[in-house]
Amino acid sequence: MNKPRHPLRDAHTDRDATKEVPDTPQTRAPAYRLAFADEDFMCREELRPVRLQLELLKPEMMLDAHNITSTIVLFGGARIPSPAEKEKARTKTLADLSYFYDEAREFARLMTLKSLETSGRENVVVTGGGPGVMEAGNRGAIDAGGHSIGLNIVLPHEQAPNEFVTPELCFNFHYFAIRKMHFLMRAKAICVFPGGFGTMDELFETLTLIQTGRMQPVPVLLFGRDFWERILNWEALADAGTISDEDLSLFRFVDNATEAMHVIENWTDLPARDKLPGRE
Repeated sequence: MNKPRHPLRDAHTDRDATKEVPDTPQTRAPAYRLAFADEDFMCREELRPVRLQLELLKPEMMLDAHNITSTIVLFGGARIPSPAEKEKARTKTLADLSYFYDEAREFARLMTLKSLETSGRENVVVTGGGPGVMEAGNRGAIDAGGHSIGLNIVLPHEQAPNEFVTPELCFNFHYFAIRKMHFLMRAKAICVFPGGFGTMDELFETLTLIQTGRMQPVPVLLFGRDFWERILNWEALADAGTISDEDLSLFRFVDNATEAMHVIENWTDLPARDKLPGRE
């Protein structure tokens, strides 16, 4: 059944109509532009709240239109090369970490096969859309014959989306905060591969939300115990009292795609925390 047409003209009609207005000094003036079609106006500092709202709303509406109800998030370093490219890595450690490119790709392949059991609605792989581990995640989804999401971000060096992101699910963000919201709003698991500042930021944002009860617990899987225990002294945080011993259970270490799939498939949902251990 067709939806009834709204009696008011829609925005597309009015926007298109302005393309054929007479050319006069008045119509050429910036003040005459429709507000929502005026890029200079939309980019003003005072319009930041509107831009934040639009950046939250657009991907949400498009993911809803594709019937995507849940996601599996892959975070990880943009600098980690594929094994075929590891000889070009800047450091030996990065070259050695190329192992996780293949593990991210395989994990995404296995998870996408699981997603296809729901016609691609649930457990859809989502990455930051860039190179390295992100590329591996989107590539693994292609290997399985499924689709995946890329949440790209505007950077000074203009990071382009990797070629494996499903085009109609490839989004671009100006605001890191809104991008991180989209990573977590549908997340059923957070898989974190070795990375740098961006990966650490995403990991600790996730852990903070779960720790404080603002987000329902989901599997937070750190790929590569040796890397993470060398980079971060988790027990020292608990020993110092800056986190509680219970907080160490908010994440788990895994070393390969098979282990990660086992944890996710055997996960029991838990309610969000109603208190913060160590702060009673």
